[in-house]
This record gives sequence, structure tokens and C-alpha cells, in this order.
Amino acid sequence: MRARRRDEAHRTATPLELFFDLCFVVAVAQAGRQLAHALAGGHWGHGVSGYLMLFFAVWWAWMNFSWFASAYDIDDPPYRLVTLVQIVGVLILAAGVPRAFAAGDFTVVWCGFLVMRLAMVTQWLRAARGSRGAERRTALGYALGVTVCQVGWLGLLLLPEGDVLGVFVVVGLMELAVPALAERSHRTSWHPHHIAERYGLFTIIVLGETIAAATVAVQSALDESDELGTLLPLAGGGLLVVFAAYWIYFAVPIHLHLRSNRQAFLWGYGHYLVFCSAAAVGAGIEVAVEQAFGKAQLSASAAGACVTVPAALFMFTVWLIHSRHHKRGLAQHLVLPVSSVLVLACTFAGAWAVPAAGLVAAATVGAGVTLTARQGTALEQ
Repeated sequence: MRARRRDEAHRTATPLELFFDLCFVVAVAQAGRQLAHALAGGHWGHGVSGYLMLFFAVWWAWMNFSWFASAYDIDDPPYRLVTLVQIVGVLILAAGVPRAFAAGDFTVVWCGFLVMRLAMVTQWLRAARGSRGAERRTALGYALGVTVCQVGWLGLLLLPEGDVLGVFVVVGLMELAVPALAERSHRTSWHPHHIAERYGLFTIIVLGETIAAATVAVQSALDESDELGTLLPLAGGGLLVVFAAYWIYFAVPIHLHLRSNRQAFLWGYGHYLVFCSAAAVGAGIEVAVEQAFGKAQLSASAAGACVTVPAALFMFTVWLIHSRHHKRGLAQHLVLPVSSVLVLACTFAGAWAVPAAGLVAAATVGAGVTLTARQGTALEQ
């Protein structure tokens, strides 16, 4: 296994990577579904904390593979087989999500994570075998770091339930430190355009899962009621939020910003909030629909917050780590931060919170397009 060139031409995502992403969305769907159930039942603290922890496991395993593949994907039979083993791991993890949410039992989740991480260690050891010097030390550093962290996750199984959050914070920080420590002396040859495409594709998949979750909620409501006057504004507002999220994310060519590990680490790590907020929007729409038809134990404003809070977080985070690097002038820089505040303010619209948030999101896209067009005209003149 030899490292691929950082300046390789026409470097794009492979069919295996696309298959890998589609299997990961099963775990994303499970986490979103459990979040929706918890929020609809009024269990805010339990639902949000459980969602953030389980989404971290899914996101981190996906990210580890994506950056490794960007540098070392040679697509031979051993590489494909080990990647398929990783897919088995995420399916095991997804199967354990309901139990982890309901009873705090992380056994199945930990086993699925173990399968994924052992496969990842195997890939790094194979990379170490095919390299020398600093590159070899980096590969071995990754293998050792992943192994140590996986042992640390045993705390979820062995320590009392009250210590779960502490274990998550400590070991999660250890996980985040592994790439920085492993690449101190040698930077892996990840490909900027390929990495940008991989993150973009996963964003599309997460947004697609959001639409799927919202569609199921709307279908269930239609099966039990014909109150289209209540349902259509919720569905329309939710779609506007998701469509705007797509437009906002893909408005800039971010690969031009990813020049070194310094930019790439901050951008890559920040996508934890981008992905988990995008997936949470779908759960929020589901909760809003259930509340509108009397099936959720929370107020209209609280149900609206289940959509407006993650939508606002998505907008602000995309601006902070992604879009602002290509904005010019104060007006362009203010669009997304101001819009995120306005989306949050829609929470107080009660039953109309979701439609209002959708209109704000659509106006955000319109403002961005207009300002970009004006800038282009000014440059031409």
C-alpha cells in the first residue's frame, strides 16, 4: 500500500466510498429517530446528550476512514475486504443505538465500534508496512492511537452509568488528538478536492435522510388525519429549510481553502456540528408534525425549537468553518450569522415556527445570490 499523490489529477470519490457512506446513513437514521422520540416525549436532556454521543461515534468512524482513503485508497481486494468489514461494524453500531438510548447500554454500540476500529488499525498497519521513515511512524502512530482510544471506550461498559458523560468527554478528546499527534512529523497525502467532495457527498446523504424522516412523519399524519391546512405549512417550511441548507453549503468551492493540516483539521472537525445539526432538522420536523396533531408532549414553541435550533446551528457553523473563507465585504459576511439569529427568533412564532424558519432560510439564499451577483458585476466594471 503506497500513498497517493496530493496533486493527483481527477481524484474523485470511488463507488466503494459511496457504498460506505450509504451504509453509514443507517446509523444516522437510527440516531435521528431516537432523538425525535426523546424530544417528542419531553426528554430534552437525555435525548440531546445521547444523540450527540452516538452521532460522534458515527461521524468519527466515517471521518477516520475518509481521510485515510484520501491518502491510501489503492482499491485492491484486501483494501475492499477490510472496508466491507468496517461497513459491518457500522451496521452493528446502528443496531445498538436504540438500546443505548433507552437503557444506557452501550454494549452493542461498543462492539460495532470495535469492528470498525480494528479494521482501521489493519489499514494503518498495512500502510506502515509499505512506507518508510516519517511516513511509517505516522501510520504506526495512528494505529497505536486508535487502539488506545478503543480501550478507553471500555469505560462506557465497565464504569457506572453516571460516569458515561465523563468517559465520553475524556476519550472523545483523546480521539481528536490522535491525528494531530500522529502527523507531527509527516503529513499524510490527503487530496483537497477529494476530501471536499467526500464531505459534500456525506452532507447530501444526511440532508436526504432528513427529508426521508420528515416524509415518514408527514405520511403518518396523513394516514390519521386529513387536516392539510395544518400539515402543508409544516411540510413546506421544512423543505425550504433543507433546500436552503443544500444551497448554502454548496455555494463555495471549499477545496481551495484546504491547503494544510491547520485549515483541514479545523474544517473537518467542525463538520461534526454541520452533520449532526443537519440530521437533527429531520428529527425536529418529525416532532413538529407530531405536536401539531397532539402526539407530542411539548408546546408549539418547544416543537418549533426542535427545527429552528439545529437549523440556526447549521447556518452559523457552515459560515464559521466553510463559507466565510470565500465571502467578500461586510454584507456577504453578515448574511448567514444574521439569518441564524432570525431563524432562532422564529421559535417564538409558535405553531408557525417551521414555516417562518423556511421563509427566512429561502430569503437567506436569495440575499446570498443577490450579493454575489452584485459583486461579480462590480468586478467586471
